[in-house]
Amino acid sequence: MIKPMNKNTVDNKCSLIEPRDYFTALQKKIVASLQELDGGIFRNDSWDRPQGGGGISCVLENGRIFERAGINFSYVSGNILPPSASALRPNLTDRSYEATGISLVLHPLNPYVPTVHFNERFFVARAINKPDIWWFGGGMDLTPYYGFEEDCFHFHNICRQALLPFGKGLYENFKRWCDDYFFIKHRNEPRGIGGIFFDDFNQGGFNASFNMVKNIGDHFLLAYEPIIQKRMKMPYGKRERAFQKLRRGRYAEFNLIYDRGTLFGLQSGGRTESILVSMPPEISFRYDWQPDPGTPEARLLTDFLINRDWLKQSP
Repeated sequence: MIKPMNKNTVDNKCSLIEPRDYFTALQKKIVASLQELDGGIFRNDSWDRPQGGGGISCVLENGRIFERAGINFSYVSGNILPPSASALRPNLTDRSYEATGISLVLHPLNPYVPTVHFNERFFVARAINKPDIWWFGGGMDLTPYYGFEEDCFHFHNICRQALLPFGKGLYENFKRWCDDYFFIKHRNEPRGIGGIFFDDFNQGGFNASFNMVKNIGDHFLLAYEPIIQKRMKMPYGKRERAFQKLRRGRYAEFNLIYDRGTLFGLQSGGRTESILVSMPPEISFRYDWQPDPGTPEARLLTDFLINRDWLKQSP
């Protein structure tokens, strides 16, 4: 099982214990809520990491609503910070590290219910006779297969509400960062309709940063559950499922090529089953497939997978 962490591992009264406890509590809260909504039972796996640390993976497959839902907590440590974690701070590549976080991806069965991703993490980088350096990262983003303006407005509005108490312009900055990050460069298209994303964040000190992270986490279910409830009973057929699988292929491409969380897990010797539970359970690829003009499938590409201000006007 996961070994207890030293309370004195971070300078300036900053500790991994508080983020770890919050992330594990949030994992339990989200699992309980989604389990009640779906009716299925999450499999709960605790695992150890030989290099240091471990985690808890909660997975539901072939549920009433979720074809796959993976909600992971992890705590890991190592002697050298992996490249994916030091990309924004190359001066830290020779430091040891500790990291803890929660990460989830939910892949619904109904194509009218969007896939959602949420994660939050806390890193500490250390060197002998030097101050510890710490930061938070995370966010949430939505990947619809069929677009509804009111769903996009709702999701972004909750993201904005989560950030409002912590400073002017945070939502706008994090929304822009999300649009830039969740972009499939080789396809020249966004992965979804965005949300918020941040990394390397330590503004205002530990308490202020951690309070923001907690408020974002506490708003996740408020952002996503109403969309599930609105769309989960919509009828669909083979056409919608076929399009969903094609779009899931794009999701898989991003995860395996660009996603720093996936890369960090693999580079740091994490548990492969837990890392790749974020992948869609069924995907398809077709050569040079294009939707027919004027169809809902075409409208996803022209009206939703674009850089758009979803809060400009209420639907």
